[in-house]
Amino acid sequence: MTPHMRRGRLLGALAFTLLAGTASAEDLTIALSSEPTAVDPHYHDLSSNNALTMHVFDALLTTDAQQKVQPNLATRWTNEGPTTWRFELRDDVVFSDGTPFTAEDVIFSYCRVLNNETAVSGSFDEAIKNMASIETPDDHTLVFETNEPDPLLPIRLAQIAIISDEIVEHGEISFDPESACGVTGAWPTVNDFNDGSVAVGTGPYAIESYVKGSGIDLVRNERYFGETPEWERVSFKPVPNAGPRLAGLLSGDYDVIENPAARDLSRIEGSDDYEYVITPSSRVIYLQLDMRDDSPFVDAPDGSNPFQDVRVRRAMSMAIDREAIVERIMDDAAAPANQFLPAGMFGTIADAPALEYDPERARELLAEAGYPDGFSVTFHATNDRYINDAQVAQAVAQFFTRIGIETELDAMTRSIFFSRRSGREFSLSMGGWGSDTGEASSFLRQWVPTTDDVAGLGGSNYGGWSDPEFDVVLREAIATMDDAEREALLQQAGARVLEQMPYIPLHYESTIWAFRSGLDYQGRADQYTLATAITSDE
Repeated sequence: MTPHMRRGRLLGALAFTLLAGTASAEDLTIALSSEPTAVDPHYHDLSSNNALTMHVFDALLTTDAQQKVQPNLATRWTNEGPTTWRFELRDDVVFSDGTPFTAEDVIFSYCRVLNNETAVSGSFDEAIKNMASIETPDDHTLVFETNEPDPLLPIRLAQIAIISDEIVEHGEISFDPESACGVTGAWPTVNDFNDGSVAVGTGPYAIESYVKGSGIDLVRNERYFGETPEWERVSFKPVPNAGPRLAGLLSGDYDVIENPAARDLSRIEGSDDYEYVITPSSRVIYLQLDMRDDSPFVDAPDGSNPFQDVRVRRAMSMAIDREAIVERIMDDAAAPANQFLPAGMFGTIADAPALEYDPERARELLAEAGYPDGFSVTFHATNDRYINDAQVAQAVAQFFTRIGIETELDAMTRSIFFSRRSGREFSLSMGGWGSDTGEASSFLRQWVPTTDDVAGLGGSNYGGWSDPEFDVVLREAIATMDDAEREALLQQAGARVLEQMPYIPLHYESTIWAFRSGLDYQGRADQYTLATAITSDE
């Protein structure tokens, strides 16, 4: 992976500080490349949403800039057996409304995840669905008993925000999902969080206003248990186009911007007024193929679904010139993907070869599969979610057309795309996935397994792929507590996906932040922009 750089200089190892500096009255304005879709911390497991969540809500644990788990609401956690975990909680935390934080709030939050009818694709429910029981020996101790061993439980719980049980009517709270866990009133909806009525957290900031398409304003939470945030007020402005984001930075409208176009960095490269940082991420951009018999947007002469043939899937991978995408569209601020997590991270395949670009062989494979004259498909993608997503999708469509797959691109805003994708409306779509655990299992368990709602597996397997051989290996891997054994199993599972190619990896994103002189941001592998980690030397 490319070293972190700022203004052409190498940076050392990333240091993460959840809260930095001393209190000041200064405000901070940040231009976002991708707007959060909700204030609700349990609504959609989306990077932009998760970054906002970390300002307002806390989880039992948190992750640093390199995705290593750190204490948060929990100060200590121990594994007391293959299926038993004990967490000791802070006793000095209150919510932004002054309500004390206790173990009951954790149970209520996890039950709400399981009862969140407005959530997208069962977001955040994997770890909770594996829980057999949660006991509370006292107000600040939790004992989790899981159905199956879960070696990644701590880092997975770092993704689940804790909300106050006082926002609903309830009796005695206990982990009994079938009986609503003691909740007697209505569960809060995404709109209840968006209008601010129940957006009560323990984080360093509180929501002042959320206006979709306009901006999000945060105000410092004076009851926060950690160090006082440096910025009294933080404003997030959604600016989906890179040009206006950079223009806003140069004009002084924004203090920090996400993802200026790499080709435009020369405009600030030699300036004493601006700096930037480029940080490799754990996000892979990939294609998802629909395996159903009656796929809605693919049309072959014989009426079949060509994606069901592995030779077609391999041909599509061979049609893509990943090096050209990285060089010409991403301006080298990315790396060609050859698996679903960058090499060197846990569970990846060591020395995996580059995915071959061979359009001539791709045409031969199509002919061998029975499609010598190709077929047609509509390719769906976002135009405002991932870095240069519309341009990348256009290039992919052209690559496919060149080998005989007549490809029409339908790029749309992410709010429409994600809703339609979760409704399984696409035959071929482009997505992105950042590993929230820093382990290969993150992508493999969410996207690839045969969907199992009870086990919380395959929640995003919208294409209906099912491979029993893969399922057996993955299920063994995610229940294996021994790191060496689990890593070998994950490598085996990953190799199976690359062999069968139900998903086609394209590239790994790097993230760029630019900011005015006097500020510093060291970047994060999860691509989150955190105001709490933006520091000032003024």
